[in-house]
Amino acid sequence: MFLSKVLFLLFFLAGISSVYASPFRGRITLGVAAKVKARGIINIAEADRARAKALREGRLNKRDAIVGITNSQAIYTAKVGVGSPPTEYTLLVDTGSSNTWVGANQPYVSTNTSHATGNTVSISYGSGSFHGNEYMDTITFGNALTISQQSIGIATQSDGLEGTGIDGILGLGPKDLTQGTTSNTSLVPTVIDNLYAEGQIKSAVLGVYFTPASASNVGELTFGGYDPSVLTSAMKYASITKTHPASTFWGIDQDVSYGGATVLSGAGIVDTGTTLILIATDAFQTYQAATGGVLDKTTGLLSITQLQYDNLKTLSVRIGESTYDLTPNAQIWPRSLNSAIGGRSDSIYLIVSDIGTPSGSGMDFVNGYTFLERFYSVYDTTDSLVGFATTDYTASTGN
Repeated sequence: MFLSKVLFLLFFLAGISSVYASPFRGRITLGVAAKVKARGIINIAEADRARAKALREGRLNKRDAIVGITNSQAIYTAKVGVGSPPTEYTLLVDTGSSNTWVGANQPYVSTNTSHATGNTVSISYGSGSFHGNEYMDTITFGNALTISQQSIGIATQSDGLEGTGIDGILGLGPKDLTQGTTSNTSLVPTVIDNLYAEGQIKSAVLGVYFTPASASNVGELTFGGYDPSVLTSAMKYASITKTHPASTFWGIDQDVSYGGATVLSGAGIVDTGTTLILIATDAFQTYQAATGGVLDKTTGLLSITQLQYDNLKTLSVRIGESTYDLTPNAQIWPRSLNSAIGGRSDSIYLIVSDIGTPSGSGMDFVNGYTFLERFYSVYDTTDSLVGFATTDYTASTGN
């Protein structure tokens, strides 16, 4: 059952919401903001495991797209206009789901572009649900991009976002995740699908740039490509995994090693709706033993001493032919935000946690936003690829 009070704390600059056209034709960038919330007894690791369980068990098309984000301690939001003239909604950025819907807090405003299809949208999950009606309507991102006919869910009932100021979900996952969500409909074209189909972008590609809490800016979504100005390496791609159920999502194969010793080889997903880096239970136990971390019951995270932090080794993630190194500082929760997750101000917490199942489950890891704050990511619908590159924040020591 969701707690009735949710406290949100902005930890980046609040409210970058403008859209600007890049000098590269066919690529538009949208600013995103990040928030951290304290959720009482619901700890950060338990919340992420609950989301991973729902995804792994194939309940995405039967659960609310909020599941991991409303339970998560951090969320990324974007400003999206719906209708003509547009009403602006604050939507959660979620690559782990694909339906876009509004109405959790600010009500849907019908305009002359609104068209009820007569279909219903119903996406439920363990402790909450979203139910509503499907409309076709215009969606705008600032003054740069407009989708004339986008399927959106209009909430008649939603649990979990009441009083938060968050109005719904911007679904940025693969279209297959919409199967079973909408009556009389097999699959629902996503925002990316329609931007491409309507010629608003030249490529069905999304670039995601998140930055650590210590950064002076917030982050961005780039529709139609990626922003090379923030990269410090070439973009490297990997094919979507063939392993189910990770293959349904933005799923990839990767190897994880700590201090040069492999702890995990398997398939998993990349998900902006997950906070932590989750790895299979056996791999997590190996990592815990190697780092000396002690489980903190309040946050659900491993806690380490200053000496153990000084002795942390590199956590390396190999995806395709490329390796992405997480420095010791990249493996810890921002210490300035310890109180936001119920932690002690003088403690050091690791952001690698237990996914809750042994390796071989078909979803052995989730690279959440703490991974994505260190590496730029690209989601290519056309060629079924996921890409990564380093940025100025890959080796940041701000945590």
